[in-house]
Amino acid sequence: MTVFVGDDWGEDHHDVHLMSSDGVRLEAKRLPEGVEGLARLHALIAEHASDPSEVVVGIETERGMWVQALIDAGYQVYAINPLSASRYRERTNVGGAKSDPGDAKMLADLVRTDAHNHRQIAGDTEEVNGLKILTRAHQRLVWDRTRHLNRLRSDLREFFPAALNAFDDLAHSDALSLLAKAPNPDQAAKLSITQIRAALKRGGRQRNIDSRAIAIQLALRAPQMTAPAAIAEAFAISTRSLAQIIDGLNTQIEVLEIELTREFEQHPESDIYLSMPGLGPILGARVLAEFGDDPQRYESAKARRNYAGTSPVTIASGRKRAVVARHVRNKRLYDTVDRWAFSSLRNSQGCRDFYDQRRAVGDLHHQALRALGNRLVGYLHGCLRTRTHYDETTAWAHRQSLVAA
Repeated sequence: MTVFVGDDWGEDHHDVHLMSSDGVRLEAKRLPEGVEGLARLHALIAEHASDPSEVVVGIETERGMWVQALIDAGYQVYAINPLSASRYRERTNVGGAKSDPGDAKMLADLVRTDAHNHRQIAGDTEEVNGLKILTRAHQRLVWDRTRHLNRLRSDLREFFPAALNAFDDLAHSDALSLLAKAPNPDQAAKLSITQIRAALKRGGRQRNIDSRAIAIQLALRAPQMTAPAAIAEAFAISTRSLAQIIDGLNTQIEVLEIELTREFEQHPESDIYLSMPGLGPILGARVLAEFGDDPQRYESAKARRNYAGTSPVTIASGRKRAVVARHVRNKRLYDTVDRWAFSSLRNSQGCRDFYDQRRAVGDLHHQALRALGNRLVGYLHGCLRTRTHYDETTAWAHRQSLVAA
């Protein structure tokens, strides 16, 4: 007998609902998180199913040791998108009531009646799951650095505009070393060439030190509007802290880049990813980690594009029809594909021509990048299916013939 299980997970407990194929409740329990709760869940399931393959589980996450244990037990596990679960709840409960046991029942019902509209958790290898942890940690640190840089830039506008003229890139070691040494405009203006040179060396600069020191001194001593002393001093304290935080983030980002590059290059498909224009070890690792390496996960290039969020969706009703961007998507993967498409413009004439043609017909910059990314994801799918490297001529020959015609 097939048993359908809804698992509404929380930080310290799981509400589970076991249901038969005709919708009859078999069990409904609240189980603790961890080994004890998992053992009790297996015991409950064993009372109603003799074969693990007859167990279908719906849960609103695809990560974690609990989920991995369910997969290892041989159950069919479906990670239900919380948005899909919310819509299904509204479909079956118009009154608006919500509870954890109710959500567990809803998930069991969903996989009982609508499992064909969802997809089982991918059978990715442990190597790519580990790579995903590294790439997401790296991406989070990059996003954290961007947030802190935006705060630093905003603060400098308030009390130290000369620093913005002195340093084009606030994340660079030149800027961080000088701001850590002299975060106050008055202190910075009094720095000698020798002191600036010393700060640049501490930051790691090895070339053009003298010319860079002179340029920085001229920018820091240029006339600028000044804030009241008390305000400037408060901002200076904040600036020094932000500079030290960003410097620490730079260090840890570099450490993670070394590790994820090493892990990525050991994957058997890394050479295919690196053959794609615009993909280096970091972006390639992100793309591989987010797509996964389960060969059965994507039935077609369209399915892979849909998951990446690069393919458009059509909204049609009556006489109205519109083609719009897909907003429900893997945001980490979409961000990565966007960067991938932008990077490809520098080393692929086919990508550059495609982008220019899209811009010529009226696409905005990111619209053209999305269309290019959609094309690149399709090429990647083909290369992975055939186990071949990307070839520029094969990829774009058809478009060149159309242009020539």
